[in-house]
Amino acid sequence: MSMRFIQGGLQTSVQDFGRSGMMRYGIARGGAADPMAMQLANLLLGNSPGNPVLEAALVGPSIEFQCDISIAITGAQFVLTLDGEVVDNDRIIQVKRGSTLSFGRLVSGARAYIAFAGRIEVPPVFASASTHLLSGFGGCCGRAIKKGDVIPFAETRTVGSRRLEGEYRLRYTQHPQLRLVAGAEEDYFAPDTIDRFYSQVFKVTAQSNRMGIRLAGSALRCGNQSQVISSGLCPGTVQIPPDGKPIVSFVEGQTIGGYPRIAHVISADQHLLGQLKANDRVSFTRVSLAQAHRILEGKSALLRRLEAELFVQW
Repeated sequence: MSMRFIQGGLQTSVQDFGRSGMMRYGIARGGAADPMAMQLANLLLGNSPGNPVLEAALVGPSIEFQCDISIAITGAQFVLTLDGEVVDNDRIIQVKRGSTLSFGRLVSGARAYIAFAGRIEVPPVFASASTHLLSGFGGCCGRAIKKGDVIPFAETRTVGSRRLEGEYRLRYTQHPQLRLVAGAEEDYFAPDTIDRFYSQVFKVTAQSNRMGIRLAGSALRCGNQSQVISSGLCPGTVQIPPDGKPIVSFVEGQTIGGYPRIAHVISADQHLLGQLKANDRVSFTRVSLAQAHRILEGKSALLRRLEAELFVQW
């Protein structure tokens, strides 16, 4: 029971929820860049939400399966084929032994998630199967998957066909508007600088990766305090370095930082960071902490409702 990679894709890796609680040791959480998409794929198959998946970025893989298994693909939209026949995101796909799944052209978003009715067999590192690509541990030998790699399944099964409907289907644009709460050093910035931060459109640069998303736009200055004493840095934190170009810390970002933190992407919107690619645009809007909590509860309730609906079908 295994899958063999005919092509590895640009950056395909094993991911789950990552390693929470490890930041005090200097280990970033990591895990799926778009955990919402990962959870939807797993719930569709009747898995636990954090069951290990494959994350395929920008250029997807080609995979030959050595077993019968049900799979589901969510997140970024690619042109997908199974043995030459077009298949779709957001539904269960029945795969037979010897079948080949191929990713073609990217249509929207940046990262797709392939979930399996079964369990990928990779050694856990700090209680997680996720690949920390920048540090080189976890997943498949601590790296992106390559042509010729074989990943075994510890177990496999097939499940009845079903699909995600309406409100559960994720859609991505090349210009999302992300919601932010005030950062720890917001008061280091002049009011007109804060206004420019929230009113302008930034462009995602090619230097972005799973560590951080770098943005190009009108430079933002921080008076005489362009650096501060290093302190904790979480995914979603927006820092302003001396060149005035914002950096959004991401899933494999450093655990401490010394640039002023002007804002923070709310937890409910951080999964959208995982679908940004070079030259996409992004705008920001400010919300209160209470609003951020309500938005997060709304998305959490959506996942609970989906799980309840699918449970009835099972």
